[in-house]
Amino acid sequence: MGPVRRVLLLGEGNFSFAASLCEAAGTHVVATCYEREEEVSGRERAAENIRRLRERGAEVMFSVDCAKLKDYFVPEKREFDGIYFNFPHCGRKAGVVRNRELLAHFFRSSAEVLTEEGEIHVALCNGQGGTPADQPRREWHNSWQIVAVAAGAGFILSDVHPFKAETIHGYKCTGYRSQDKSFCVEGALNHIFTRSMPLPYSKPMTCEIELESQKVSFQVPQVLVDKINRGFLEQPSSHPIRTVKEKLTAELSQAFALQNIDCCHSLLHRDHLDGVCNSNIFWVVLSPEENPSTEERSKELANAVVFSCVDFCRDTEKDGWLNVQEGCHFSKQYCLRPSLLPYAQAMIHRGAFLPGTLYVLSGPVFRKCLITPHSMPVFHEMVLAYAVNRGTESSYIQVLVNNIKTSIHSLLQTVSTLKLNISLQEATSFETTELNDFAAFESQLSKIQYLIWMEMDASQACEKGSCVGIIRTHHYELVSGELTVVFVSLNLDLLAMLICGISDWRMLWTSDTRFLRQFPRGKLRLFKSFSLYPPSYVHDVSFWLPDGEQFEEVAFHTIARQVSGEMVVSIQLIDSFQQAETGRKSLCYRLTFQSCDKALSCKEVAEMQLLFRKEINQLLHVTLR
Repeated sequence: MGPVRRVLLLGEGNFSFAASLCEAAGTHVVATCYEREEEVSGRERAAENIRRLRERGAEVMFSVDCAKLKDYFVPEKREFDGIYFNFPHCGRKAGVVRNRELLAHFFRSSAEVLTEEGEIHVALCNGQGGTPADQPRREWHNSWQIVAVAAGAGFILSDVHPFKAETIHGYKCTGYRSQDKSFCVEGALNHIFTRSMPLPYSKPMTCEIELESQKVSFQVPQVLVDKINRGFLEQPSSHPIRTVKEKLTAELSQAFALQNIDCCHSLLHRDHLDGVCNSNIFWVVLSPEENPSTEERSKELANAVVFSCVDFCRDTEKDGWLNVQEGCHFSKQYCLRPSLLPYAQAMIHRGAFLPGTLYVLSGPVFRKCLITPHSMPVFHEMVLAYAVNRGTESSYIQVLVNNIKTSIHSLLQTVSTLKLNISLQEATSFETTELNDFAAFESQLSKIQYLIWMEMDASQACEKGSCVGIIRTHHYELVSGELTVVFVSLNLDLLAMLICGISDWRMLWTSDTRFLRQFPRGKLRLFKSFSLYPPSYVHDVSFWLPDGEQFEEVAFHTIARQVSGEMVVSIQLIDSFQQAETGRKSLCYRLTFQSCDKALSCKEVAEMQLLFRKEINQLLHVTLR
């Protein structure tokens, strides 16, 4: 037999729910009531239910306040695997505000006596919760706002389903307006809450690497601290991004002589990339390591990225370039690599390239971008390079795309029966504004000939379709003659999202183990969210632009990402005007805060908004209004 599950029941009226639950095998019930025993015993069947509970070994307690739970149990008996609170109410004609306060106290108190993997079950009458599951749904201000209230204590709504009173043997609701009367539970919902991981407050980090035979370090941009060196593509990762990459590679190897380039490419790229806007790049400042490392440490640095915490020292920017720190021995600019394409091209120039072989490079790349559900400041790129005789590239491009389409269709069939359309589109048929951030940035690197376009059915997040890959060609005069190399760049993160039905890119980077549990080794499945109906909070910020300086919207969005820990999901320009007398220009933006995997409270968002205002004032030199 497995361990006994300890459950705590609160606010029992006549103990009929507790009496039914205590019959479940492997469950130890602690049933409590807010009133005194003499007040409860007179209720219909209450005395009989209490007797049944005690006969079966359950604990029955009276005068228990749901806001002070830890006071009623000795430390060794404070941990419960489940806490049930059916139809909580302050009593009499208490309004929604008082009942919200009751729930807030209850959740904070429950956090002190619930196990880490425990669940809180709260049953509410139809419409009270204020979630889309309520039908009909009340106006937000007239609901109990249960998800937002729970977030204040660190809980997320992980499931919600009908509360079917008729299926609970012997159950009879009671307590209407603090009386021994039943109330309507038709359409009632049971809300199941679980603990959230804490919000990320990442410490500043430096990254130490070996570059040009010298050990150097650089400060990791704050927005990327939790995203560098995650090892999604490495053994023994079971991350869906790795699974997509491995299965695509396996399928393509059936049609081509294929070679994986597994050598470790530098995280840093030297100098700027022609045609690429500097504001889209994460520039870094290199510093020589002052303290010599031991021989063992040197061996580690040759193969891995090592992190250590340092005091925060903000980089200074001007026109998108970082100023090199005084005393630094590196005269060149370095940035976190925005693409793997230069590495593939360098491989060809070195001659480490055989025509007729499909070469595969993959790894994370880093790009500043605007905030949208599918705009990723870091994602895993897969670059395919294939050399053909000049003049035959069109037919080979079609062969490559057909094999990629077949591979993706094969992946999707293992996940669901959703309709999928993958097509090859000429890049000239799209305006830049129609492209997602992935394709728009790729167009800056060099000319794109084709887009690999993926459209899901209308129920999916990207119903209008999305570019998941691009194709470009380059001509080379090599020893073997004139060749054209076909380059295919695939966004593995976006592919994984579309195949597995993940609507928000941030979920791919969650540290919550409930994400990876859904993807056993080598398996792709439709993702089921473990945080339902997360609350969103809207804040506006207005400011005057500095005279004579151009406003960089990408920098504005990047600061929002940084101060919120990626909790800003939308930024919209809602107002703009210019003073006729002075020529000063003012902008007003609306920021929407929401987490896809963590509890986010109103108080935490207010603190983020205040920090955001401070940061844009200091870094963008705007004057707040």
